Amino acid sequence: MDNGLVLWMVILASGALTFGLRWSFIHALGGREIPPTLMRLLRYVPPAVLAALVVPAILRPDGPIDLSLDNHRLIAGAFALVAAVATRSVFGTLAVGMGALWIVNYLFP
Repeated sequence: MDNGLVLWMVILASGALTFGLRWSFIHALGGREIPPTLMRLLRYVPPAVLAALVVPAILRPDGPIDLSLDNHRLIAGAFALVAAVATRSVFGTLAVGMGALWIVNYLFP
């Protein structure tokens, strides 16, 4: 089979699967009230997803876990954590974290 055809088949199958999964939840819950317990649990999904993306990038920048001071992302992440707790601002946290990473990378190449 042609590689282009296989690629299009994979794209279409992925799209159909994604659509089917989302449609099934919309169809199953459409017109029904979501229980309060489920609503409380759903509030934790965005922070959990963000942590699942950020923590490995900070602790394992090049493969194995690196907790040394040579890990510039760990240092910048510590500054970002302090900014997040102090400001409770997403923009402030991102600005402090990225600024700290740039400064640490500049000072310690």
